[in-house]
Amino acid sequence: MTEYQLIEADETVYRDGTIKLHGPEGFEGMRRAGQLAASILDDIATMIEPGVTTAAIDDRVRELTLAGGAVPATMGYRGYAHSCCISINHVICHGIPSDKALKDGDIVNVDVTPLLDGWHGDTSRMFFVGDVALKAKRLVDVTYECLMLGIEAAQPGARLGDIGAAIEAHARQFRYGVVREFCGHGLGRLFHDAPEVIHASQAGTGPELKPGMFFTIEPMINLGKPHAKVLSDGWTAVTRDKSLSAQFEHSIGITETGNEIFTASPKGLHQPPY
Repeated sequence: MTEYQLIEADETVYRDGTIKLHGPEGFEGMRRAGQLAASILDDIATMIEPGVTTAAIDDRVRELTLAGGAVPATMGYRGYAHSCCISINHVICHGIPSDKALKDGDIVNVDVTPLLDGWHGDTSRMFFVGDVALKAKRLVDVTYECLMLGIEAAQPGARLGDIGAAIEAHARQFRYGVVREFCGHGLGRLFHDAPEVIHASQAGTGPELKPGMFFTIEPMINLGKPHAKVLSDGWTAVTRDKSLSAQFEHSIGITETGNEIFTASPKGLHQPPY
């Protein structure tokens, strides 16, 4: 049986398996953190071009995060040493910034999580580098559509499985693979919390969605098969068949009448080309 926990404004929270339900103070905190995260991705859109290193992007993310009064939640998280994750082409997620330069034709995901006043704003977005092949553009477009269909399914009274069912049904129309090894997650004052949001699931299953729930939806869609593997660095996840992968992520809150996207782009830069 699913357990829910109503969170008071200043209550200390722990990862204890309960699904947290937040009030107005939580929504306001998540709006601020989410908008900072989205504005960081808006800013770096202008620097994503051939020859730019992923380390330079990471440096810019750190500068913008600190300037916004926040800290990067990823720095020091389980030993991770960078301000964001940057995943290129066949890297599904958790790509580590380095001196590697972007190349013409790359598709790249940048995933940021500023921690602002105790709240986590978690979002990622795809970017095109130079002239991108049509099949890559189509994958990115469909992945964004999967995200938005998942969000549309996230309504009060619905079930968590409805989100993954909507995502999987759309991806299957294009014979794309939906990654199952990684999922969305609850968040708020904790970076990762219950529930787990599986992106390929059965409609009508899982916990009921209730007002005050906060979680991410972040489908990872592969051009080929859905299988993933983690490299020896312990972080970088890649497609087993080396096919391209794309991902978009929003943090949302369930409301009385629907949901609120905390990480929507202030500049309207929702999907490439920007």
